[in-house]
Amino acid sequence: MDKLVNQRIRQVLKGDQEAFGEIVEIYRDRICSLCYRMLGNRHEAEDIAQEAFVRAYVNIESFQLNRKFSTWLYRIATNLCIDRIRKKKPDYFLDAEIAGTEGLTLYSQLAAAGKTPDAEVETLELQEIVQNEILRLPDKYRSVIILRYIDDLSLNEIAEVLEMPLGTVKTRIHRGREALRKRLHNM
Repeated sequence: MDKLVNQRIRQVLKGDQEAFGEIVEIYRDRICSLCYRMLGNRHEAEDIAQEAFVRAYVNIESFQLNRKFSTWLYRIATNLCIDRIRKKKPDYFLDAEIAGTEGLTLYSQLAAAGKTPDAEVETLELQEIVQNEILRLPDKYRSVIILRYIDDLSLNEIAEVLEMPLGTVKTRIHRGREALRKRLHNM
């Protein structure tokens, strides 16, 4: 896939705007998911993901073809998410009741894949708890936990995305995991 992406990047550099649309299609879901996991709000995540693609397009000349595009794009999206988190203190929670409903939360609106109602409720409650605990982690731990366990990036890719030494990434993952374990221990 990297060869295809690099080929499309070359086309974009030659002025073919449609080639970038193919790149967006390849990475859209992963970038939106990353942003959602970091921000906890689907609309904000979609806005930030779109901004990440715009920034990637505008700065495509600075991308080095000998590097991995996905890592470069993840770095852009992660940095935008961190900037958004720093600028705005959360005034919403995923477990907050939706206005005009009785007891419905955003988690109750998630689609299920053929599970029993009881299993759905248990899964939703667990997701809510884990997501809330991830959102409560300090930024430096939240980003590495999401990149490692949600987006399944390697340690080296995380180090490249966040522009930090590999040892720092390992330490933050360990500390973030320990913080989550302590918080989730009471379940």
